[in-house]
Amino acid sequence: MPRARVQLVAVAALVACQPATTRPPFPPAPQAATSEIRLPPGEITRLLAETFRADSIPVRRVEERDAWMETSWFDAASGARLRHRPIGDRAVQVRAWADPTRPGSSKVTVETVYRPVADPSLAERELDRQVPREHPVAVKVRAALQDLVKRFGGPPAPVAPTAEPAADDSPEAAPSDSAPEDESPDTTSGQPPQ
Repeated sequence: MPRARVQLVAVAALVACQPATTRPPFPPAPQAATSEIRLPPGEITRLLAETFRADSIPVRRVEERDAWMETSWFDAASGARLRHRPIGDRAVQVRAWADPTRPGSSKVTVETVYRPVADPSLAERELDRQVPREHPVAVKVRAALQDLVKRFGGPPAPVAPTAEPAADDSPEAAPSDSAPEDESPDTTSGQPPQ
């Protein structure tokens, strides 16, 4: 392995172990909305926060360097921040993560969660549930993502498979590493070659 590559691997390992991130220590909810947008992670995080604020979603924290943001717990109907314990699907919180995919593009994952019950025996994150797809805040989140895809572009279109050239049956076309037929071992009988 070339020395430069060894150094790069060592630096990557050190950075990966760096606990200096501000991101939450848990992943997004499995049913969270996702989209690929043609912007770098930090920039899409900032723009998504601006879009949410313009649509009455009270963004509380935006971390462009670590590419994530979150709202306070708020009332889904009014957008007002809650001053009481969030219970039921009218009290929601939105979090978004942006991760690089290809150069200049990011996968954006946005969860909109609520807590159906209060249970002091469980960690708070274990109580979070993704709201249903038709929930008013989930609809706003999807509309915001769609708007950003329209403005900046989404994932590139899939490449159509190309037709493979027809196989040439001539003996000259045989791969160079194949053994001549009379020297190849018999693999069908289960017996070693003699």
